[in-house]
Amino acid sequence: MKKLRIATFLTAAFLMVGSATLMGASAQALKGGDGEINFTAKTYTETVAEARKNHKKIFVDVYAVWCGPCKALQKTTFKDPKAAAYYNKNFLNISIDIEKGEGPALAKKWGVQGLPTLLILDEKGKVLAQHTGYVDGKGLLEFARGAIR
Repeated sequence: MKKLRIATFLTAAFLMVGSATLMGASAQALKGGDGEINFTAKTYTETVAEARKNHKKIFVDVYAVWCGPCKALQKTTFKDPKAAAYYNKNFLNISIDIEKGEGPALAKKWGVQGLPTLLILDEKGKVLAQHTGYVDGKGLLEFARGAIR
């Protein structure tokens, strides 16, 4: 009988934690929008194809999971409301891990020397502007505006 109570308690606890996690994820998805930069889940090749089709420039965040300044960009700069609204309106945004998938080849192609590296590409994938290192929301806006003049 005692084992049944423990099993019931554990099942209830797991259900509560799972529900709370799902509710948090739903709330976070609703907050998205212009509150933070929306990065596509598409590949680089797919993003360039979409950029050509829609005549949009591409913003690329080149990062690595172990990179501290990269994490700071994700936690603060990419959530700056003014920068997010501007980037979501004017660019297709993509984040590329330098150590996975197409990341190593693209980093070599772009001549990435350090992390984080931020790039503005034209609709064909040509680099228009490059910045290496952390930048705040205001600096991110200046970077974009300077690149598309």
